[in-house]
Amino acid sequence: MVRYCALASGSNGNSYYIAKGNSAVLVDIGINTKNMLLRMASLGINPANIDAIFITHEHTDHIQGLSVFIKRFQIPVYLTVGTYESSRLQLPDYLLNFIKADSIVNVGELSIYAIPKYHDAQEPCSFMVTDGHLNISVLTDLGRICANVQKAIEISDVIFLESNFDEEMLDKGRYPYYLKNRIRGGLGHLSNRISLEAFMAHKTDRVKHLILGHLSGENNHPELVEELFAPHCSDIKLSVALRSCATPLFEISLVEQEHIQTTITYQSIRVIQYT
Repeated sequence: MVRYCALASGSNGNSYYIAKGNSAVLVDIGINTKNMLLRMASLGINPANIDAIFITHEHTDHIQGLSVFIKRFQIPVYLTVGTYESSRLQLPDYLLNFIKADSIVNVGELSIYAIPKYHDAQEPCSFMVTDGHLNISVLTDLGRICANVQKAIEISDVIFLESNFDEEMLDKGRYPYYLKNRIRGGLGHLSNRISLEAFMAHKTDRVKHLILGHLSGENNHPELVEELFAPHCSDIKLSVALRSCATPLFEISLVEQEHIQTTITYQSIRVIQYT
């Protein structure tokens, strides 16, 4: 079974937790250490058990807490050279691991696949984390839906998918014209509509849980996202990650049953209660 959650998701900070057995990784750490520790504690996650942190790109909402966190807990970080150089961070050499945007890193029971993508950053990548059976993809900060992202949607059991802005809210909002163009210009973010179209075009029967995230605080509402996606997700679990708190800690398991000499494979998802 694999455990996962969004510890933070939005333009004010992002971090995603995925674990199996004694192996655990974070994708991004875009909120400060104090808030990270509070959110992890609320879910029963021990920061000392994090084996590695993978960074998608250098924007502040993805690396804000990185330096303090890895130094405090001595956790190795994996990122591209372009991401590191553009981040202007000074991290300890012995914790730095440079990867390419199409590489594979093995961390205990997990393998982490870097997925090249379009975004206005240097050498950005998304990540798919797998135990060899269950695939969990973190697909945010997408300027457009490229072939790499399409493939990730097709083969994922759990998808953290960006649904950043409502097109009408962005058009009528107070953002300056250049920023509106940056957001929707092919190297920024996905609108709710485009995110839904991509999901519907490329999802397969394999997907069991869709978690929509990286919502804009200025140009989106969780209610809008849920209302748009819910009619298309009657056969899977649908969640919307909020900007202000972590999601529950979920667990997905792969179970095999023998029935008339045929192996039937199915998945179940449950929320891990922690008090």
